[in-house]
Amino acid sequence: MSKGKQPLLLQGNEAIVEGAIAAGCRFFAGYPITPATEIAEGMSVKMPIVDGTFVQMEDEIGSMGAIIGASLTGVKAMTATSGPGFSLMQENLGFACITEVPCVVVNVMRGGPSTGLPTNPAQGDIMQSRWGTHGDHPIIVLCPHSVEECFYVTIKAFNLSERYRVPVILTTDEVTAHMREKITLPDPETLEIIDRVRPNVPPDWYIPYEDNSIGVPPMSAFGDGYRYHVTGLVHDVRGFPTSRPDEVDAFIRRLHRKIDKGLSYIQEGEYFLMDDAEVAVIAYSSVARSAKQAALLAREKGLKVGVFRPITLWPFMRQAVEDILKNVRAVIVPEMNMGQYSREVKRVDQGYARIVTLNRVDGQVITPDDILRKLKEVY
Repeated sequence: MSKGKQPLLLQGNEAIVEGAIAAGCRFFAGYPITPATEIAEGMSVKMPIVDGTFVQMEDEIGSMGAIIGASLTGVKAMTATSGPGFSLMQENLGFACITEVPCVVVNVMRGGPSTGLPTNPAQGDIMQSRWGTHGDHPIIVLCPHSVEECFYVTIKAFNLSERYRVPVILTTDEVTAHMREKITLPDPETLEIIDRVRPNVPPDWYIPYEDNSIGVPPMSAFGDGYRYHVTGLVHDVRGFPTSRPDEVDAFIRRLHRKIDKGLSYIQEGEYFLMDDAEVAVIAYSSVARSAKQAALLAREKGLKVGVFRPITLWPFMRQAVEDILKNVRAVIVPEMNMGQYSREVKRVDQGYARIVTLNRVDGQVITPDDILRKLKEVY
């Protein structure tokens, strides 16, 4: 943090705006929707200041299409929405996946299905963020739990998007988005900012989807003089549609390989009081805050409880979760849904530990007392 800087009292949504600006975002297209509207409002003010562009679109379908188009011209781009809008974005999100267009999509979760509970917190979009668009595609989904993390994880979302040429989803919930906390913004020169790799060969030599050691081809910008064909169909290394099995197989496997090779950089989690834990709580977003407090209360009662908080929701942090399961008697997974992330925890368990779910779907937060009661039952 910069010495002498005055702390700011920001909402999570406002911190996302600051993080996007710091990461180099210069294009935002979106449509107002509770509880994400403050992001659009903030970007509408900030974009002109940094010589960027803000566009209020006619809907979320257009919003997703607009940021893809902006990114193809070489600009870092972002949109923000909530459940119903996130559903509308899924087809274009798949287009960004197959065309390998970097962009960031913020989804501030609220109660559903459909219009649901617009002003209440929920975590019902966890599986949608992984499998919402069709096809066998990899995806990166990050999830902050504080206002400060909203700033830094937004920067990481842009860095991952640029580094691996993928859309990255930043998912929060209404509580994280609307709570206010003190944050001191760092000096820009202290931040790691990653930009996409540009081609370093003459235009005639450029192969837009050429494979390489990391599986991420350099990306030219429209208007830079490079031939660049873009299609939602499976394509060959020059971007033209193909149905040749060898080319199709190589392409799909490359999309997955570039993420698999980067897991050590992509995946991030927080361990809280886990060194000697006998029972673990696995929680994310605002529920993780309740989990930490519950762990402290449990410790006061002599219960050895720890918390693991995945910041990277997808790709699933399998190795980290398996290691936890091998070293505790039980795991509690509290979620504001009917049990979405807990299914993944159960999937990788091989009888190591008892897995208990704690689900709340009434539009109210899961409190530390809710988790503490469950801990006492399990312990």
